[in-house]
Amino acid sequence: MASSAVLISVFLLILGACAAKYEPNWDSIDSRPLPPWFDQAKFGIFIHWGVFSVPSFGSEWFWCYWHKKYPAYVDFMKKNYPPDFTYQDFAPLFTAEFFDANEWTDIFSASGAKYIVLTTKHHEGFTLWGSKNSWNWNAVDVGPKRDLVDELSTAVRAHSDLRLGLYHSLFEWFNPLFLIDQENKFTSNVFPSTKTLPELYELVSKYKPEVLWSDGDGDAPDKYWNSTGFLAWLYNDSPVRDTVVTNDRWGFGSICKHGGYYTCSDRYQPGHLLKHKWENCMTIDKQSWGYRRNAPLKDYLTIQELVSSLVETVSCGGNLLMNIGPTHDGRISPVFEERLRQMGQWLKVNGEGIYNSSAWRAQNDSTTANIWYTCKPQEKAVFAFLLQWPDSGAVVLGEPVPTEGQTQVELLGYGALKWESVKPSGIKVHMPTLSLNQMPCLWAWTLKITGAA
Repeated sequence: MASSAVLISVFLLILGACAAKYEPNWDSIDSRPLPPWFDQAKFGIFIHWGVFSVPSFGSEWFWCYWHKKYPAYVDFMKKNYPPDFTYQDFAPLFTAEFFDANEWTDIFSASGAKYIVLTTKHHEGFTLWGSKNSWNWNAVDVGPKRDLVDELSTAVRAHSDLRLGLYHSLFEWFNPLFLIDQENKFTSNVFPSTKTLPELYELVSKYKPEVLWSDGDGDAPDKYWNSTGFLAWLYNDSPVRDTVVTNDRWGFGSICKHGGYYTCSDRYQPGHLLKHKWENCMTIDKQSWGYRRNAPLKDYLTIQELVSSLVETVSCGGNLLMNIGPTHDGRISPVFEERLRQMGQWLKVNGEGIYNSSAWRAQNDSTTANIWYTCKPQEKAVFAFLLQWPDSGAVVLGEPVPTEGQTQVELLGYGALKWESVKPSGIKVHMPTLSLNQMPCLWAWTLKITGAA
């Protein structure tokens, strides 16, 4: 028995030595396959929440714009706050008294999202957990006096259909340590070694996120941030090494080039298939990532526009990360909640063509810009998303090549439809005559086509 145990131990050591070991350089880091769950998920929720949610004016860049004396921000402060009021004075007003993590995650689950990404620290430097490296500028020491990251992480894990993601800004606008490094042209790296990196290790070890969404390089290169060193640890030794995914914002010049999946730019929508997995991070509020008290209704994307963004993004091989901005007291405003629940209603009917799908050989139909495609090769199924219901009672799909006796067309949420071949290629699908309350959904419709090339 003893010799068997030794043999097993030796085998396990050899097996461990043969496992992929990622080195702290981009060639090695970039060679890591993206865990499959991320591509299958397709849809996530972004949450921008912090001290900037207190003034809730302009954008989450409030402090920076006020500091730079943008007139609208200066006038806002003059009209509403005492002359000696500082940005730090907003922190005690970030109260979160209505924050209920279970209520939030119930809404996220109802939206059909498969992962959420919470801003644990934006460029203002305020952490939503009791960071050891952010004394008296965190949600445990001031304001809510609660570990908001822990509360939401716990609630997310109670939902088997949701995965936890955490956003973290590398730099901080006005941190003296960063400003000194910046003045030294990043030849010194006091700030990342004493602030950024300890925070990242703490976040991963304590909360075990499966998405680590990095941002805010401050125009400093990845070597300054020691990004490849941290990512090597994340992929080799961290508690989430097998499932974690990361983005591409790990230093100046790395975006759309290095890391896990690509984000390329905010609200990125290439309109064509990319070779590399990507994500469209975008906002329901067209003007801001954080909550704005003064946002008019016209500044919020409609559910039709949001469904269109999701369909186009997934058709081109991306994931959609849709942002909301909660209030300083911890509420998800009705307009955000409505959009999230509407998206969930749409996905209940049409999610078969979204989740676990792949990009097809054609993304957009050759006959119209209002039709997008996905596919499921394992099912020999193609999904055509119609962003407009045809007025003529029929729709022509120029891309699918039908096979007599094998091709079938189904309207998701309704049933089988009649079709006919058209020349030179494609099919004409006869749509049913339905009243508004008979429609399977209200904002876009999905045809499932099987047995077609």
